Amino acid sequence: MKRGGRLDLANACLLFLCTSMYLGTGWSLILFSFPIAPQLTVDNYSLQFVPQVQAATRFFTWMTAVMLLSSGVLAWRERRTALLLYPLVVLLAVVVATLLTRIFIFPYNAEMAAGITSPERLREVLDAWMRMNRIRVGLWTVQWLFTLGYFVHRVLRAEHPAAKRLRVGLSVTARREAHA
Repeated sequence: MKRGGRLDLANACLLFLCTSMYLGTGWSLILFSFPIAPQLTVDNYSLQFVPQVQAATRFFTWMTAVMLLSSGVLAWRERRTALLLYPLVVLLAVVVATLLTRIFIFPYNAEMAAGITSPERLREVLDAWMRMNRIRVGLWTVQWLFTLGYFVHRVLRAEHPAAKRLRVGLSVTARREAHA
């Protein structure tokens, strides 16, 4: 299979779709869900929180596996090019976000799903959960930016063939850029 062909492009597009879904979900949490956190009580938090988080967990578990595979394949396919950095950063950010989720966020999810009856404990858990999610949204933003960067790099390479880039001082050797 020719590197940089349609299957590689489809894989990169799939990765961009997945990173975009995480980006949108994360920023919608911060912009629209976090501001109502002070209004949540032990009587109403569950309806606002538990079903949505459980559904998201089921969906994003599968999507994360797709992202790991997709970014790994993209990194392998670009291993001898200047584009390698992009899928490697995405892969690393997916791994770190997944570890953050499993180690820190899932225990808070489980505690909220089990039912919190103390207003003080609810405030502690929500504050910690939102803090961890802000970090995770930062990682999701990095994933999206580096996936976008991959496409921007490819477009710029296509618009400026290697010989032209070398004259204007862009740093990538011509032999590595033949597949753009």
